Amino acid sequence: MFHSVNNKLLELFNVAEKTVKAHGYGWEIEWQREREFANFLESEFLREVAWVILCSGFKESIVTKKFDYISLCFCDWESAIDIINNRDVCLLTARSIFKNEKKLNAIVRAAEIVHENGFYNFKSKVHENPIQVLQELPYIGQVTSWHLAKNLGLKVAKNDRHLARIAQNWGYSDAHSLCGDISMLTSVPASVVDIILWRYAVIHGQKDIFNS
Repeated sequence: MFHSVNNKLLELFNVAEKTVKAHGYGWEIEWQREREFANFLESEFLREVAWVILCSGFKESIVTKKFDYISLCFCDWESAIDIINNRDVCLLTARSIFKNEKKLNAIVRAAEIVHENGFYNFKSKVHENPIQVLQELPYIGQVTSWHLAKNLGLKVAKNDRHLARIAQNWGYSDAHSLCGDISMLTSVPASVVDIILWRYAVIHGQKDIFNS
């Protein structure tokens, strides 16, 4: 029975990976694979924080269409101090395409927190206790902290609605344990397993295709 379940998990993962690549998202897999948690810089950190804040409760496809413009509004994430010094212009221009005032202000507040701590000091804190420290940022909660940690390069999964549903259908308590098991079976990092299963779920929408 154990081997049968493992084989089904491997089949699911292999089908998901092939499907994701066939739909043109192979670059997304490689992007996640190449992320290194020790190496993120201030600009990358600000960008990923903003991405996760904006995606919270929104469809990723909507944020994707607007993110390049929003990046320009926020000084292309050059530094926290640039965003702080130009906050009024950043917010005014970003509002023209993204109307959620609270989220836009949250991006500025995140930049303030980074600046107040000093980036390298804050980065050190994140390395020591990533999930807890990341939750000190606005809009970064129990699920989104894992999303942000994954995007920064930590080899973890996030328990969002797509992955939580897959995990539940396979008898797992959450996406962390599901992606962890697939990672052990394949030697693929849990973060990469996450992005493959997540994108596969997005491609197939609400179809119930994930039963074990």
